Amino acid sequence: MKKVQTIEEFNEQISNNQLTVEIFTTTWCPDCKRLDMFIDEIVAEHADKTWYMVDKDEFPELAEEHNVMGIPSLLVYKNGEKIAHLHSANAKTPDQVREFLNEL
Repeated sequence: MKKVQTIEEFNEQISNNQLTVEIFTTTWCPDCKRLDMFIDEIVAEHADKTWYMVDKDEFPELAEEHNVMGIPSLLVYKNGEKIAHLHSANAKTPDQVREFLNEL
């Protein structure tokens, strides 16, 4: 999964007309480490979506602008509009993440 390097890159990614999943995470977050253990399998199951990682510590302004209060958070965009947001409290298990994505 590609890591976001700039705000411009992020804005370009979310403007896509395909579903784009931006995962806000950090290097120190225990729940993020847990997500890392199963997210690759879920990404493979949802190959119809484009996936990116955003380090919340590197881009606090993006986190604030997009209402990311906890990490990890999965935000789904299409044509520049956020269409879904899985908050950290509900992103702790593979089943929770799968259920969220299957509702899109």
